[in-house]
Amino acid sequence: MDFALLQTFVKVAELGSFTRAAEQLGLPKSRVSTSVQQLEAQLGTRLLHRTTRTVRVTPDGEQFLERGKALLADAEELQALFQQTPSSLRGRLRVDLPTGLARSVVIPRLPEFLAAHPLVEIELSTTDRRVDLVHEGFDCVLRVGQLQDSGLVARRLGHLSQVNCASPAYLAQYGTPRTLEDLARHRLVRWASSPGGAVSGWEYHDGERYRVLEMQGVITVNHTDAYQTACLAGLGLIQAPRFGAMSSLDAGLLVEVMPGFTGEPMPVSLLYANRRNLPKRVQALMDWLAEVLAPHLDPVSG
Repeated sequence: MDFALLQTFVKVAELGSFTRAAEQLGLPKSRVSTSVQQLEAQLGTRLLHRTTRTVRVTPDGEQFLERGKALLADAEELQALFQQTPSSLRGRLRVDLPTGLARSVVIPRLPEFLAAHPLVEIELSTTDRRVDLVHEGFDCVLRVGQLQDSGLVARRLGHLSQVNCASPAYLAQYGTPRTLEDLARHRLVRWASSPGGAVSGWEYHDGERYRVLEMQGVITVNHTDAYQTACLAGLGLIQAPRFGAMSSLDAGLLVEVMPGFTGEPMPVSLLYANRRNLPKRVQALMDWLAEVLAPHLDPVSG
């Protein structure tokens, strides 16, 4: 079995695209296409259905894909048996992180990880949208919030407690809310994960469970930087992770309000594909991320 051909097929099948596979493998698209054709010729079966717009795995391709991924993982595990030191880890790691945690915590500490693993290269994506781990080719993603992904493995790292904030200018204009009834006279900077999507309301605990109170607002955003910046500009109240708001609170740029009506703590998790053998470089990165983030998270209960 030619492992280079196998690796190319697996990447095309996972991404559903010859173009994206070529980009991630650093190969010409023509070479990627030829490699898959060579593998199909060796096996005597078609692995992929190709059209001008889509690439789909055939039934035979589905069977071969699962066995092929396991075979690649076994080969990497076998090679790792003879790597005696962490510095022997090599290869590219593709990871997606929330913008705030990447900027404030992870990136400043990355030189430590790369010094310990000099043969590792990191491709880092920072975004607040929910990326598709498999189809976009990520080894792992760090996610803040409730999980909805099926078929992925989740490693829960902890929680981010939330705080309610407003700018001094906003409070001077609208007053300081103290009760849920007061919120009828206030504005909320609303959050939507995608343009035109469902917008957030005011979340609070009623003594039994968390509820959401609908509020008026003049702006809806889908990025954490824009969320806090809109609050700093006096455009409304926000409910945000305390970690991300602390510097503005300490500087007096934001003021905490209604501490008894905060939103549910936000879980922080690492997600990765459900593979039988996780590559050691991915495991090393996830262990390091868990260690770096631990001082900033509330521990997992239970």
